[in-house]
Amino acid sequence: MSEKSVSKFFGRTSRKTLLVLLAGVTCAGAMGVGPAGLSAAYAEDAGAIKPSSPVQTLPNFVNLVKQVKPAVVSITSIIKADAVEGEGGGMGGMGGGMPFPFPFPFQMAPRQSRQQIEARGSGFLISSDGYVVTNNHVVKGATKVTVTLDDGTTLPAKIIGRDGKTDLALLKITSTQKLPFIELGESDDVQPGEWVVAVGNPYGLGGTVTAGIVSARGRDINEGPYDNFIQIDAPINRGNSGGPLFTQDGKVVGVNTAILSPSGGGSIGIGFAIPSDTVRSVTDQLRKTGHVVRGYLGVNAQVISPAMAKALNMPVPAPGAPPAGALVASTSPDSPAEKAGLKAEDIVTDFNGQKVSSPHDLAVRVSSVAPGTDAKIGFLRAGKPQTLTVKIGNLANASNDGGIEGGGASSGQHLGVSLTPLTGDLRHQLGLGNEVHGVVVNDVQPGSPADQAGIRPGDVIQSVSSQSVDSPRAAVTAVRAALAAKKPVLLRVLRDGQSLFIAISPDGTGDGADSSSGNGGDDDDN
Repeated sequence: MSEKSVSKFFGRTSRKTLLVLLAGVTCAGAMGVGPAGLSAAYAEDAGAIKPSSPVQTLPNFVNLVKQVKPAVVSITSIIKADAVEGEGGGMGGMGGGMPFPFPFPFQMAPRQSRQQIEARGSGFLISSDGYVVTNNHVVKGATKVTVTLDDGTTLPAKIIGRDGKTDLALLKITSTQKLPFIELGESDDVQPGEWVVAVGNPYGLGGTVTAGIVSARGRDINEGPYDNFIQIDAPINRGNSGGPLFTQDGKVVGVNTAILSPSGGGSIGIGFAIPSDTVRSVTDQLRKTGHVVRGYLGVNAQVISPAMAKALNMPVPAPGAPPAGALVASTSPDSPAEKAGLKAEDIVTDFNGQKVSSPHDLAVRVSSVAPGTDAKIGFLRAGKPQTLTVKIGNLANASNDGGIEGGGASSGQHLGVSLTPLTGDLRHQLGLGNEVHGVVVNDVQPGSPADQAGIRPGDVIQSVSSQSVDSPRAAVTAVRAALAAKKPVLLRVLRDGQSLFIAISPDGTGDGADSSSGNGGDDDDN
């Protein structure tokens, strides 16, 4: 507060009141409720956190920007208007709009026609011979693309390849001189709290620099099957799409791609960048072949709930921490997983030495491995750690299984379900082959433990607590045994052609299938 503003504030206060205020400030310091007093009070608490770190000043990015800015370019695309309308605002095939609109950079140039729209984005050179990285949604549907260098030179660009699932594209420009370029760093080394710098072309203002910190890693914002974004608070606006995200060593650790914008406008301080490890894998393939192939494992996996973890005898996680891993609900016939010996109820805990915390995490790691490559998988089977080696397949050659839909009377006590045998007529109605065994859920009592857990009429229960069942009596016996042991009841269910696990705790709480992410789509069926 300036001297003038201080005077203005106290000018409205009587002298008597001012003396009271000043006395109050003095007393507060003497009584120890100021900063020093608070520190002393907290120090007496044995459980108090006492951060200790060296005093640091804010970083200066002047030299860094001078060195890297010549490799950052502006991209102009002439795009068909109907292609833009088909993208729902320029998402580049990455998904729906609010609240995560991609900052697709329309500059609304006066010379636009109804047939064509001029859009601008950002990019950066990754080689001296003119390869440029940008976002797929910046150039998708473009009839003409040009790249403007930092010195103002404009060159025509050729689209080498695009990948809609990661929203990346690779361009090529030709110059008579060697071009300045920047290297991709290791995004796995980036930590929350680390300073980063974004350079790009927001609103057509080329060469704009913004800075902030890494807010989080591994963000899945449901915009693509392989979301694994770095979240940053450096301002990212329309036109920054495709621009680089730098660490202080001058390496690119991400490509700026998305923003959180509830109003659909500009940045509110939450942005997302594609990790450089993904960028490296995709651009290497685009440069060699013009397209991307992804690894395929062939498992349908689910998130592990606390009740499931207990039923599967998993190690108890730290208090408050969710169970980590991907629960294998089923393996696809003749898939790499089946050939390697992976089975239902196995829990994948690491892939090629990297921890697997969820099915989505497993999908991202598998997809990044080249088909034909051997990978090592760590997993738990019956609570015991094991490993196996699997030869990763090609996702493009994988086929999806068919589906069922259902309807069916007998009794299944305690859980609130009515069960019926899987008869020939039901097999015909449900489209099931003779190789499928189990009992059919005929009805579910509203509000029952089964209902709360997500059991549905038409589900085929194939096993109860790892015991295969082929009759309602066998299912009820297995359920009673699990309840008598005061353990969660773990059901293996066939639904819509996919196997999944549902756990119901003895206290009536359950972990419904609706909350799991293992639905057999591109996200987890890898």
